Amino acid sequence: MTEMLNFKDVELFYDHVYALKGVSLTMQQGEIVALIGANGAGKSSILRAITGLRKIKSGSITFMGEKLDGTPPAEIVKKGIAMVPEGRRVFPFMSVKDNLLMGAFTRTDKAGIASTLDSILTRFPRLKERYGQQASTLSGGEQQMMVIGRALMAKPTLLLLDEPSLGIAPKLVQDIARAVVAISRDEKVTVLLVEQNSRMALSISSRAYAMSTGSVVLTGDSRELMHDDRIKAAYLGGEV
Repeated sequence: MTEMLNFKDVELFYDHVYALKGVSLTMQQGEIVALIGANGAGKSSILRAITGLRKIKSGSITFMGEKLDGTPPAEIVKKGIAMVPEGRRVFPFMSVKDNLLMGAFTRTDKAGIASTLDSILTRFPRLKERYGQQASTLSGGEQQMMVIGRALMAKPTLLLLDEPSLGIAPKLVQDIARAVVAISRDEKVTVLLVEQNSRMALSISSRAYAMSTGSVVLTGDSRELMHDDRIKAAYLGGEV
C-alpha cells in the first residue's frame, strides 16, 4: 500500500493552550482510519491542521509525498482533500441541489460534475427525493448525507469526516456508517473518521488512534482495540 498522509510530531496551539502535543499518525491509500476520544481530546484539531484551517507550531504534514502544512485551504481541496465539518454546516435557504453543487466549486468539468452528482443521488436516494427542497427542511440525518455528498462533489481522494454521527438518530447512524464503508470501497476514497461514537468508528475502520488531551495514547488494529480493556473502559462504557 502507498502512504497517503504523514502527520509527524505536530504541535498546535489555540492562543497559548496546547491542542496537539507532538502528534504523529500515518494513513495508507484505501484505508478507513478512526480517531476516537472524548470531546476536546484534539481529534478535530488534526483535521483543521490537515485542511490548513489552523497553522501548526511545529512538525510536518505531507500528502502523497508533498509538504502540506502552509498550503492555503483552497489549494488543499484541489489536491484531493475534502472535509465534512462537525455540525453539518448546510446552506439552509439553498436547495439540496445547490448545496451539493457548492462542493464542486474547484471543478470545471461539467460532464464530470453531472456524473458525480448522479452517483451521489443514487447512493443517497433520500436526497433525490428532496432534491428541490430547502436544506433547512431536511432531518439531521438527511443533512448529514447531504454534506457528505457535497464533499464528494469535489472528487476527493482523502475524505475527512468530523463527528458524522453527532445528533443523528441511531438508525440513520447505521445508514451513514454503511455509506462511509461503501464510499471508501466503491469510490476508492481514503477516509479519516473523527468520532466520539467509538463503537461505530472501530466497527468500520481498519486502524484507529485513541486520543486524550492532545496526545495519541493508543493505536492499533480496530478489531483488536475493540476488545482492549483500556479502550473498553475509557471509550466503550466497559462493554465487550
